[in-house]
Amino acid sequence: MSKPLASIIINNYNYRDFLSQAIESALNQSYQPLEVIVVDDGSTDGSEQIIASYGKAILSILKENGGQGSAFNAGFAASQGEIICFLDADDILLPSAIERATELFYEPDVAKVHWPLQVIDRDGKMLQKLIPEKPLPEEGFRELNLKLFVEDTVSCPTSGNAWSRRYLEKVLPLPEVPYRFYADSYLICLVPLFGSIKRITDYQGLYRIHGNNGTKKHSFRWQLDQHGHHVTALREYLQQQGIQVEEHSDSWEDAERTYLQHLVDVGHQLQSLVPPGQAYILVDMDEWGSGQLLEHCQSIPFLERNGLYWGAPSNDAIAIQEFERLHTAEINFIVFGYPAFWWLEYYTEFNHYLRSRFRCVLDNENLIVFELQLAADPNL
Repeated sequence: MSKPLASIIINNYNYRDFLSQAIESALNQSYQPLEVIVVDDGSTDGSEQIIASYGKAILSILKENGGQGSAFNAGFAASQGEIICFLDADDILLPSAIERATELFYEPDVAKVHWPLQVIDRDGKMLQKLIPEKPLPEEGFRELNLKLFVEDTVSCPTSGNAWSRRYLEKVLPLPEVPYRFYADSYLICLVPLFGSIKRITDYQGLYRIHGNNGTKKHSFRWQLDQHGHHVTALREYLQQQGIQVEEHSDSWEDAERTYLQHLVDVGHQLQSLVPPGQAYILVDMDEWGSGQLLEHCQSIPFLERNGLYWGAPSNDAIAIQEFERLHTAEINFIVFGYPAFWWLEYYTEFNHYLRSRFRCVLDNENLIVFELQLAADPNL
């Protein structure tokens, strides 16, 4: 039997500095037959010249800016492969990625194969961190359907997934306005309804952190709205399969909606303290890592490396040292979320360091906040 055609669809918007590496990584796959499609989503940085330099080695699609969802739709419509990988233009695939993934599509019900990504910096230096850090799931169609929809299921970003065409033909084109960003989340949330998932345990791609692409997060308010779009799509496809879901039952979407609404409310408690546009240090053990508490403020994880959460400090001295490294004139707050309240009991010297120098301006069941421009109250 002939081997199935695979398609790598690179979505690009103003990533000229990295685009060639992404294209080269797609063209240098060990697997054949393979087609490489580059969708430029209205770039203004000269990406078009990079794309043109590859001539007939790739299929290029130049379009007006419409967001990641529209790039997915355009690329898939032009593709012919039975196995599809969407590759972000600032990421890199290892040469073995498509070959390893294709080997796992031998069962007809497999809808997705995923793998971890190794984090690199702007210059390609390894940062000794995998995304995701937890093991990726490998589950059969039945188990996934029993779960239906759990938003905190471990998954990988765009460049860590390959999809069967059978699945994508059932759910694409996707709605472009609500999925201007994070279009992969639409595919991830629906896949349990259409097939099983296989995993590759070792990383098959490189996820590049540069500027704030890996650290800039949408607010929990935005995520709550996205959750509503996910639920709408899931209800539609469940109904197509003859599965009715009660509109106001204690169903699969309630827990996630309640959790996101809670974090929106926690953000409201903080917004009166932190001025718009100001960064702050957030100690939450990355439990709230998927979103921002505040709409127009950037949180800095603690401990931090290249904008990413780097785990708990090994001792008080490290905690103090890392705090002093991050504490600048532009950062006026350190915020402890309730997942990390135990830090203030465990790191006793760090706790004393903060309380003896800075004023605690909020202390409730959700947040403990120190304002770093206010000296500690000597009467306390």
